[in-house]
Amino acid sequence: MPEGPELHLASHFVNEACRELVFGGCVEKSPVSRNPEVPFESSAYHISALARGKELRLTLSPLPGAQPPQGPLALVFRFGMTGSFQLVPSDALPPHAHLRFYTAPPGPRLALCFVDIRRFGHWDLGGKWQPGRGPCVLLEYEQFRENVLRNLADKAFDRPICEALLDQRFFNGIGNYLRAEILYRLRIPPFEKARTVLEALQQRRPSPELTLSQKIRAKLQNPDLLELCHSVPKEVVQLGGKGYGLESTEEDFAAFRAWLRCYGTPGMSSLRDRHGRTIWFQGDPGPLAPKGGKSRKKKSKGAQRGPEDQVENPPPPNKAPSRTRRARRGLPEQTAAQQPEGTSLQRDPEAPCVPEKGKRRRQPATSGRRRPQKIKADTPSLEPEETSAS
Repeated sequence: MPEGPELHLASHFVNEACRELVFGGCVEKSPVSRNPEVPFESSAYHISALARGKELRLTLSPLPGAQPPQGPLALVFRFGMTGSFQLVPSDALPPHAHLRFYTAPPGPRLALCFVDIRRFGHWDLGGKWQPGRGPCVLLEYEQFRENVLRNLADKAFDRPICEALLDQRFFNGIGNYLRAEILYRLRIPPFEKARTVLEALQQRRPSPELTLSQKIRAKLQNPDLLELCHSVPKEVVQLGGKGYGLESTEEDFAAFRAWLRCYGTPGMSSLRDRHGRTIWFQGDPGPLAPKGGKSRKKKSKGAQRGPEDQVENPPPPNKAPSRTRRARRGLPEQTAAQQPEGTSLQRDPEAPCVPEKGKRRRQPATSGRRRPQKIKADTPSLEPEETSAS
């Protein structure tokens, strides 16, 4: 899902694509969207964007002399699972374009669309950032760092560090793939207590004898967790494109996939945290790992099964009709001697016939399709991601 870097890349895309464009008319909302109507109409206006953490503010600014006279209108977007912006010809709108801004004549009519396949994204009128979100890890690093270290007594830091990193009150912009990459680089077990990891940073002070260049070099060579919360998202932004998401081109995604060191990569293990989110890691998961949780290791696509996983000359499946089917067809009952070798277990003829433990009645055949899991939509809460605003 879109994280801080993807929101910043989206704001860059809007600013670059719309810089020379003049928009006009009404803002159009799809009838299926549950988001609010946008009561804005102008004969000529510009569009600009600014991202902060996991939010993006879109500002509609009427040009001088535009009718009717009015001030700018701002909307704040949260992208949910699949939100993105696209600029397309007005007669070729993409599916799931839930909010549309049209260019004014002359020239080919274009539409800037907020596209959201799963409809978990949200927009609010007024332009105010969501209350309670912490400073942006990308644009407000000093305030972000101070906010975390000043609030280590908060109960959020009683949790594993992998869960605390998704709390947008403190780590605004960090999401699932970023937390895995940050913890992996520092070899921090994901289920180590957050306060234990972060308390050491309160005492970290550079030596006053170091020059400015030496301090910068030391920070680059040995970054701490909060510094990586700033620098790792910057790396994704510097990759360009649209980052991680459904709208990424193959070229964009190839660059992103090559950049990943831990998240979903072969050889890494994974566990689910208490919110059901998968955390990727290497080595010991840490003392707060969920009890009974089974770590799964990612295998490479080209990995072949080992000799211990292969069965030489496996016996063919038993295709002989069952006793019930034989009775219906009027066939004689098959004896043990007539049964294909290896398809039945020997039973003591004197033993009482006891139903096998755990055996269920035969269920009607199904189509083989699994029922889709329900996915909760983002809510305004600031608890960890997926149960939080994203």
